[in-house]
Order: sequence, then structure tokens, then C-alpha cells
Amino acid sequence: MSDLISIIVPCYNEAEAVPYFYDAIEKQAAVMRDKYGIDFEYIFIDDGSHDDTLTVLKAYAEKDSRVKYISFSRNFGKEAAMYAGLEASRGDYTAIMDADLQDPPYMLSDMYEAVKNEGCDCAATRRVSRKGEPMLRSFFARRFYRIMSKISKADIADGARDYRLMSRKVVDAILAMEEYNRFSKGIFGWIGFKTKWLEFENTERVAGETKWSFWKLFLYSLDGITAFSTMPLAIASVIGMLFCIIAFIMIMVIIVKTLVFGDPVAGYPSLVCIIFFVAGVQTFCVGIVGQYLAKTYLETKKRPIYIIRETNGGIKI
Repeated sequence: MSDLISIIVPCYNEAEAVPYFYDAIEKQAAVMRDKYGIDFEYIFIDDGSHDDTLTVLKAYAEKDSRVKYISFSRNFGKEAAMYAGLEASRGDYTAIMDADLQDPPYMLSDMYEAVKNEGCDCAATRRVSRKGEPMLRSFFARRFYRIMSKISKADIADGARDYRLMSRKVVDAILAMEEYNRFSKGIFGWIGFKTKWLEFENTERVAGETKWSFWKLFLYSLDGITAFSTMPLAIASVIGMLFCIIAFIMIMVIIVKTLVFGDPVAGYPSLVCIIFFVAGVQTFCVGIVGQYLAKTYLETKKRPIYIIRETNGGIKI
């Protein structure tokens, strides 16, 4: 019996890009079908798009029985879309790809070879360049990966993409992590398994505009840090202890200066600056604790990760 590869494609306002993606993946599928005798299924996740993405997906589903679509009731985010795709996938191997063709389809052959014949459980990709990306965004992205490698137990390579081909046991391990606040790059690294990294040069979007603004990426990075590390809490504790020590030393200095040397206690402007500074540090530390408390609060509510509005994949709504 031939292997089945499930291709999961999260889509948010990708009506322009989907036709390009479908043509490209079909060409690659034909090559791999002739070479390896494998079958494909395409699972498109319409993440609450406001354009004609769902209409385009329905058109492809009508002419190609391998095309499945899942349409969310609203925009739940890429993390939810990937999780829904993994739940719906039936393949012996499963790949996650973006619809904008920034994940080159030609790499699927090497990825399949790695997991099929080289003893790997997963073949993942990473960008070795960020050509075409704003310099500020690239700078902070690299700092994020460096910080995550130092403060968390998740193995996240610099430039790592969600684009990867996984065996069934890797997919099952990911699905077993049912947390509401998801950070898939961290999950991929945390579950372990033997992974082969494939490198490629950054490519531009084939159509449409990116949905990831600098602010959204910043918030996403905070989700990743709080999801896979408690180091910020430790930093807040260390800062608190440090300021207690500094305050004690300053009190002793003032007492000695006043009682021994008779210097008057003065310096109203500097005192105000110190108060503002300490208050800012306290607020910052409380904010760190608040982030973890908010994540805990959302997890305890046990809300579904996504809600399906319609699908053609025989999935229970």
C-alpha cells in the first residue's frame, strides 16, 4: 500500500495566493507520485478569511477530491489552523506549508527521503537568509531565537519555519498537547524526536500581503517565551532581591551621613526619579507575573482551540 502525505495549508485572506500554491504543489505531487508512488491529500484551513478564500477552496474541492477544506467560524489564528489540520490529517506523513509559496514545494522530496529512508522522524526547514525582510524585523527575530535557545528546553533553530514533514507518531505527540495557548515552534522542539534540518534561501510571497505585522510578531514572541520558559519569573525575583539590597545599603548610607557627619537629607529631584524608576521596575515585574496568570486563566477555561463553521472533510462540527 502506498504512503499518503497530508499537506496542511493555513489560509487567512489568501484568495490570490491559493491558485499559485495549488499549481505548484500539484507539480511537485506529480513528480513524487511518479518517483515514489505516493498519494497526497490537501487540507486547507480557512481561518476566518474576509476575502474569497473559501470560495476559491470550494471551487478546487469540487474538481479535485483530494482537496479538503475546513472553514472556521472566525479568525482563530495560525496556531489553531495548524492544530485543526493535524487533527484532520489521515496521512502516514504530514506536512505544514504556507499558501504564499514562501515554503518551497520542491523541498518535499528531500523531506520525504529523510523521514522514509534516513531514519528521521521529522524533516524541518530553516531560512539561512532573510533577504527582502525589513532589517529591524530581522534583528529582533534573530534575538528572539537566541533568547529562546538560552532560556527554554525547546530546541528552536534560528530561522526555523513551521514548514516540516512529520511521521504519524510525531503528529500524534503534537496532538496530545492540547494546550489552548499554543506556540508550535516550541512544541516541535519540546517533543523531541530525530529531526533533520534542511536549509533554504528566503523567498518572497507569490501574491497578497503578509498578515504578520511587527506588533503581532512581538506578541507572538511573548507567547513563546511564557509558554516554554519560567525564566522571566526568575528574573523578576532577582530584580526584586537586588533592589531590596540596594535600598538597604542606601538607608545605611543616609543614616551614617546624617548621624556621623551631620549632613542634611536633601535631593528632592533625585528622590522623585528614584521613586519613578522603582515604581516602573515593580510594574514591569507585576506585568510578568500577570502574563503567566493570564495564560493560566485561559487554560482553565477549557475553551475549544477552534470552531468549525463548515467543511467538506467529513469532520464533526
